[in-house]
Amino acid sequence: MKVIVTRPSAQGRDFIEQLHARGVNAVALPLIGIEPLTDRTALLQVWTKLDETDLAMFVSANAVQHFVDARPAGMGWPKSIALASPGPGTSAALLAAGVPSAQLLAPPAGGPYDSDTLWQVLRDRPWSGRRALVVRGEQGRDWLAEQLQQAGAQVEFLAAYRRVAPIFGPDERALLADAQARPMDHLWHFSSSEGVEHLARLAPGHDFDRSAALATHERIAETASRMGFGRVHLVGVGAQAVADWLQVPDPGGPSIESATP
Repeated sequence: MKVIVTRPSAQGRDFIEQLHARGVNAVALPLIGIEPLTDRTALLQVWTKLDETDLAMFVSANAVQHFVDARPAGMGWPKSIALASPGPGTSAALLAAGVPSAQLLAPPAGGPYDSDTLWQVLRDRPWSGRRALVVRGEQGRDWLAEQLQQAGAQVEFLAAYRRVAPIFGPDERALLADAQARPMDHLWHFSSSEGVEHLARLAPGHDFDRSAALATHERIAETASRMGFGRVHLVGVGAQAVADWLQVPDPGGPSIESATP
């Protein structure tokens, strides 16, 4: 069984290395492209007033990377700011960028890793009159921003990068064709509903009813099911969760049947 990792290229490479270390045959087919912004003026302006912000929430490791890439020389993380992360990949990127662990707020180990769980960590803090920054692509995490606003925070969104549909070369097209021709030999791994939607546009008219997928969140699983995947299984975010799932002779656990007749 070959696991198709659909994360953006940078995160996909790291994830595949972790899977290989656990004996999983995994290959990359990024279904989301990440591009830097052509105009980084807003990023630079936010860095200069970051000490006026009480919370900065980063939606992904990509958000961290592109935000840090715009950091003016010699500028560090203010000691007064809290940095929030929805999951271990983003947390690792923040720590690698020099964020002190004492300033990092994230869901506890074991997940689930999503906005709902992160809000459980944040909600009891005094937010009235506080300033919060959501660092993301050009959209995303509106629900968490709404919770902060309802708690009295002033929320600002900052686009740090662009998420785009991927452009496939010969290798990617060959892998997609192989997965379509031999669905029982491939297992899709989805960590984004947007990636699933891009796949639908890249394979118009293809019937995925004989294909199986792993999804890291119920919303992603539902998207894959609506697209026609025959079986979609919920699995933990990390590589070990995938490896453990594959070790079960007849994997069970939560699953969603395709909504396609």
